[in-house]
Amino acid sequence: MEEIGIVKRIDGPRAFVAVQKQSACEKCAVGSVCKGTDGDEAGLEAVNAAGARVGDTVRVVFKAYSYLKGTLLVYGLPSLLLIVGAVIGKEYAGRFFPGADPDIVSAVAAFGLCAAGFLSIKLFTSKVEGKKEYMPVIEEVLSNK
Repeated sequence: MEEIGIVKRIDGPRAFVAVQKQSACEKCAVGSVCKGTDGDEAGLEAVNAAGARVGDTVRVVFKAYSYLKGTLLVYGLPSLLLIVGAVIGKEYAGRFFPGADPDIVSAVAAFGLCAAGFLSIKLFTSKVEGKKEYMPVIEEVLSNK
């Protein structure tokens, strides 16, 4: 995945790039990378591998494996935990609550595990948020200011 944008600010090895918002921006799996800006622009922080300067038009690339890993983490893990929680709740947790409706126990276990998954994702992403290997990279300066 790649975007074209304009460098707004340089901060050491990183650059803040303004890009056009896409319709998919609201549902994007790498939302923690992008920062909200005014109007039709979104901002993202990228590794300045091309040596861009403020005002340059650049091509920013998201590494495919990082994008895929983020998508699987955000969508796949909670879905899997929801299913596992439902099965565990139906088959095993009902034994601990003999008077309760097995479907309710199953739903509580499913949503409980799903919530635990979202909490784990939040903790994990806060730890890896600033690491360079998960950040987009400015690969090319298309035009100078």
